[in-house]
Amino acid sequence: MNQNAHKPGSLPVPDADALAASQALVALVRDDIAAAGGWLPFDRYMERVLYAPRLGYYSGGARKFGLRAQDGSDFVTAPELSPLFASTLARPVAQALAESGTRELIEFGAGTGKLAAGLLTALDALGVPFDSYAIVELSGELRERQRETIEALAGELAQRVRWLDALPERFAGVALGNEVLDAMPVKLFVRTGGVWHERGVATGADGKLGFADRPTGREDANAEHGGTVLTDYDAAVLAELDERIDPSIDYVAETHAAAAAFTRTVCTMLSSGAAFFIDYGFPRHEYYHPQRAQGTLMCHYRHHSHDDPFFHPGLQDITAHVEFTAIAVAGTEAGADLLGYTSQARFLMNAGITEALAELDASDTSRFLPAANAVQKLLSEAEMGELFKVIAFSRGIERTVDAFARGDRSHTL
Repeated sequence: MNQNAHKPGSLPVPDADALAASQALVALVRDDIAAAGGWLPFDRYMERVLYAPRLGYYSGGARKFGLRAQDGSDFVTAPELSPLFASTLARPVAQALAESGTRELIEFGAGTGKLAAGLLTALDALGVPFDSYAIVELSGELRERQRETIEALAGELAQRVRWLDALPERFAGVALGNEVLDAMPVKLFVRTGGVWHERGVATGADGKLGFADRPTGREDANAEHGGTVLTDYDAAVLAELDERIDPSIDYVAETHAAAAAFTRTVCTMLSSGAAFFIDYGFPRHEYYHPQRAQGTLMCHYRHHSHDDPFFHPGLQDITAHVEFTAIAVAGTEAGADLLGYTSQARFLMNAGITEALAELDASDTSRFLPAANAVQKLLSEAEMGELFKVIAFSRGIERTVDAFARGDRSHTL
């Protein structure tokens, strides 16, 4: 994703229809706040503005994925940058299918469908037997775009694709989530003067939405007097922060119960096979660090990044970096094995992306140079190569896949 930071006032102005949709969503949020007694935890706000039926960012009709602001998109993902991402990912996917003796694939939030189309064609070219490719997608607009993309790029293989409204109870095969965990709602906590508060959302006297903080505590009585009650998970994270980072430092932290719960559900669902998650983030000891005292919450609009989650709700993405230690714990507590964890660059290089690039004709500069530039973005430490990580879980696979054979960082989680 584009990491150029901008102030919301300098961003492009939406058209009248988009503004009307955003205002309708704001009205729903105001109703939520009133029904909750005047204050809404941030994770509930984030869930509402991203996933509210027909109006939320991911469930509405606005275009999200693309290469530039001029096409109406907000950010670019790895499958959009280069078809070599999908064709390279196909190799560890193929190995996981073979090692587990399974023949099904499922993808969560398939974006434009380019990853699905690329995997379908690459697996077919590799001679990998598979029966179906399921996509779990909330957005009707994205489903149609995925269908069009897959039919255009994968031809008859598109007949093996089906769309699901929810996760199946049991699944045997390979599950994939590219930039899914970062869009899961997060709780926000703010430490000021050594005291933790939970950050939520309230309606100001001017009718505008804004942050509002409430003190945290362990007793129900605290909540009755305007405070919030910490879950065991949140309490453990905040206690660890107080131990590791000087309590005199004011600090903003996200906690990731929703992403952990989703991972736990996927790993419980997985009867055999593997689940791969690709996203940007850090293990806990790097995530909660003095350098990140303002947290990692970020919004994406027209290929610009900023930190105002109240800028035209429903028209922009809201994300937080993934805390991969929590993800690893959730998956293994569900009974799955940790198959591996490493940087995107190491994973793709192990899987053969540089060899795939070398197979292109370098004398055809009109094709080779854009491909090389895209691969550079996928691998460079200054771009996506280091910030993005790959974590995978498995059942019924005796050894790791080759993409984790060198540079595995599971010991850092």
